[in-house]
Amino acid sequence: MGAIRYKELLGWYVITLKLRETVESRLPNKSTYAGEIVPHCEPKPPKSEWIISIEEKLAQGRHDDVPGSWAKLSIYQIPRHLKHGDEKAWVPQVVSLGPYHHGDEHLRHMEWHKWRCLHRILERSGQGIGLYLDSVKKVEQRARACYEGRISMSCDKFVEMMVLDGCFVIELFQGFVKGFEKLGYPYNDPVFSMRGSILQIQRDMIMLENQIPLFILDRLLGLQLGDPNQKERVATLAIRFFYPLRPKYYIFILAGRKILRFDPLYYHGKVHCLEVFRGSRLQLGPKRSKTTQRSQGWQQLTRCLTELREDGIKIMPSYLDILGDIQFEDGILLIPQFEIHEWTRSLFLNLIAFEQSHFDCRNHITSYVIFMHNLMNSPEDVRGLRDSNIIKYCRGSDAEVADLFKRLCEGVVLDKNNSYLNDLSFQVENYCFFNRVSLKTILARKWKTWKAILKILYFDSPYSIIISIIVAFVLLVLTFIQAFYAVYGYYRVGS
Repeated sequence: MGAIRYKELLGWYVITLKLRETVESRLPNKSTYAGEIVPHCEPKPPKSEWIISIEEKLAQGRHDDVPGSWAKLSIYQIPRHLKHGDEKAWVPQVVSLGPYHHGDEHLRHMEWHKWRCLHRILERSGQGIGLYLDSVKKVEQRARACYEGRISMSCDKFVEMMVLDGCFVIELFQGFVKGFEKLGYPYNDPVFSMRGSILQIQRDMIMLENQIPLFILDRLLGLQLGDPNQKERVATLAIRFFYPLRPKYYIFILAGRKILRFDPLYYHGKVHCLEVFRGSRLQLGPKRSKTTQRSQGWQQLTRCLTELREDGIKIMPSYLDILGDIQFEDGILLIPQFEIHEWTRSLFLNLIAFEQSHFDCRNHITSYVIFMHNLMNSPEDVRGLRDSNIIKYCRGSDAEVADLFKRLCEGVVLDKNNSYLNDLSFQVENYCFFNRVSLKTILARKWKTWKAILKILYFDSPYSIIISIIVAFVLLVLTFIQAFYAVYGYYRVGS
């Protein structure tokens, strides 16, 4: 009986221990340390979408902050502060090149012509498309690095776009120089003929947001010709293709100065077609040191034409094809002739945007535009430049031309001390200053001379002064009487 009672008590004890263990397992685990109760670490809750998003942005920031990640950057989007008015000045109207306007609704009609062009290239060369895709895929990351911002295109899609757009550009270059009919296109082709939309395509191809890296074009042309060394050939073809926008492509310097020929590789020839075109319009020479100091807004490089003429400066045309090659010699300001067309705003806007965005680039075009804006402060100034045969324009008025250059300068940042025209402006201002000083000196001297002569002839003594005043008074009275009788006699005869 006692044994049975002992077994029952032992059973209840075991059951109690089990229940205690079960209850404690459901409670938070605790441990003691130095007399204090320290809770154990609980499992971390899952990350929220907000935290995940922030971590992704930080990872992208680390990736973008790698030194040299922007070293190849050369194709930019037009800054917002430079966009004023008609978006046709920076948005292509016929053809898209590169990722920024790829797939735009109003440009899709040209995609069919690009594929037609690529088919003809492969058929003419007897090559397969894989050769081009594999070659461009090797430099895909380098090509992406040329564009500002993230390009949200897959690797295959980006490579396809580079090959399609690049071959289209190469075909335009070669057809323009050799003749499209020699490349197999009919004379009435809607795109690949001199009667087609070449002029509008040329305008689209000098837009900053519509560029293909030049090394991609080098590679594609090299594949077509079987020779990878095509750098100089592509740049030269580009200049000849843009001939309608730049009248001459050989530059001759007159007045005993040396003759220069544009070297497509000398000055930023490895960037894109817009920079090649820009280099062809500027006088080449050693690169000046560029300071990074910038001022807020731009500083005046010269005064308006009317003020300069008042200070004795003459304005004459310079018959050179170097945009911005402004000279000042012996009181004469020599300015190259320039013709203003309907695409002038687009051309200057994209060139200024490139100079304002690209780190390793001089501000020649920006300085020139600001200089001309200062010179054309009013329609009268524009008329003076037109009468001097410096500017020509086929449409618009003097006021519209002045407004054109004013709008181009809105939002532009330029340090006057970092302008290639700064020395010239200093010379002009010095000439004006000394010319004004000389004129005042001459007038002052003449006044002193006249004063001395009057004193000697008429005011050499107090009596002569009194006599001169009396004589002058008498003459004035007699003149009045004569005028009175003349008028009186006229009305008396009339009555």
